[in-house]
Amino acid sequence: MTSFRDINDEEWQRVVPLLPELRPRREMRGRPLANTRSVLNGVLWVMYSGATWSEIPSRYPSYQTCHRRFKVWYASGVLKRLLDELYGAASEELCGMMQARMRMKATSAQKSARLGVGFGTQPSQLAPTLPPATDAVSQVTTYSSDYKHAA
Repeated sequence: MTSFRDINDEEWQRVVPLLPELRPRREMRGRPLANTRSVLNGVLWVMYSGATWSEIPSRYPSYQTCHRRFKVWYASGVLKRLLDELYGAASEELCGMMQARMRMKATSAQKSARLGVGFGTQPSQLAPTLPPATDAVSQVTTYSSDYKHAA
């Protein structure tokens, strides 16, 4: 694959019809929507570079915005169509790399590492140890007789 560059005007005109229209806001409150073209360039930069979302250069919108739109475009299939239009056969390699990165993040080994569970830990070692069952009624009467106070 060649090195990354922002999409030019001709490429942008080809992919604009593929992008879902963002609903206009009824009220003019909140932050204005980020420029879709620069968001797309930010998403493509992450895909090409293999960097994390938080490493997006400042010339693109925030990484949260780019990642949010990436997830929407990925889930709806828009990203696949868009990459096919821009890169043709090379889009398969780019999609494969991104899917591998997404699968890698969801491995159970990493999830258990975040929970502080080491490799080789048995499920029985994770269960809390409970005291043996006792008669609940005798516990209540003992508790209440131990802590009676004079009226």
